[in-house]
Amino acid sequence: MNLLRSVIFFIVSLLVTAFYGVLVPPFSFVSQKMGYALARSWGLQIVRLAKLICGIDYNIVGLENLPSTPSIVMAKHQSAWETVSLLAYMPRASWIIKRELVYVPFVGWALAALKSIAIDRKSGKAARDQILDQGREYLAAGQWVIIFPEGTRVEPGKKGRYGIGGAWLAANTGTPIVPIAHNAGEMWRRNAFIKRPGRVTMSIGPAIETKDKTSIDVIKQVEAWIENEMARLPSTTR
Repeated sequence: MNLLRSVIFFIVSLLVTAFYGVLVPPFSFVSQKMGYALARSWGLQIVRLAKLICGIDYNIVGLENLPSTPSIVMAKHQSAWETVSLLAYMPRASWIIKRELVYVPFVGWALAALKSIAIDRKSGKAARDQILDQGREYLAAGQWVIIFPEGTRVEPGKKGRYGIGGAWLAANTGTPIVPIAHNAGEMWRRNAFIKRPGRVTMSIGPAIETKDKTSIDVIKQVEAWIENEMARLPSTTR
């Protein structure tokens, strides 16, 4: 049954993604606000389709922790589910992504059109400087910034190395960080075709203040909150 559900979900979500992927770039050229609204609509559709077809229900807790001013979101990265859900439920944001993603059909084209911060992760200081320069510009313009500090998806129960880029931006601009933990990888595993029914819990933590802190101190605090919260989240596959 899970295989059949996953096949249906793959076909339907591919059609939905192609539809929005074609629309977002031209609409973004006319209006970034309009383009992002379309992208957000796509995210909502994918989350709802995953629930309807694959039985991946979800509960988002801590929305009241979102600051009223532009902030930096740092989230655990286990699957594609959190990517679309963050797009759907977080304020309008610029995404820090690896450069290769902009070449992916439909999704990558939309990311490029929405002026994501596409970095070469192997470039070290150049990538960090790019994050600071572009991130400062977007924050000043009233946009949030979203980054997965581990850089790539990790298996449930495992932890990747937390990169310094987002913390560098936060410490140098005094921008608060909103940490997010979730257990989506238990239902929608990394690189797995078959999705399993269950209930995702996404936990949004209290904003972490970064003023007068070093980037090292900031990322350690972010990592501690996320990993401690991960240990508290329930295992809810069924």
